[in-house]
Amino acid sequence: MRITCPHCGERPSEEFTYLGDAAPKRPTSNDPATMDAWFDYVYLRDNPKGDMLEYWHHSGGCRSWLVARRNTDTHAVAATVTAREFAKGRKP
Repeated sequence: MRITCPHCGERPSEEFTYLGDAAPKRPTSNDPATMDAWFDYVYLRDNPKGDMLEYWHHSGGCRSWLVARRNTDTHAVAATVTAREFAKGRKP
């Protein structure tokens, strides 16, 4: 599998560390009434077949955080953006 780093170009996946699904939204409240939302955020994840947004860390290169759109069936990486751009609303 090859991943295109926005800073370093196309690199082998062995240079990256996988973090997980980039879709879950962190709950904004620490109120005890929101514990169900926190449980879902921490422990429950979807396992879709097809395209998925994922966090990756370029640990063997420039050490930047990326969000990749990867097909979980074929492992093909379609696009990547920096995690900062993703947080600003840009999608890979």
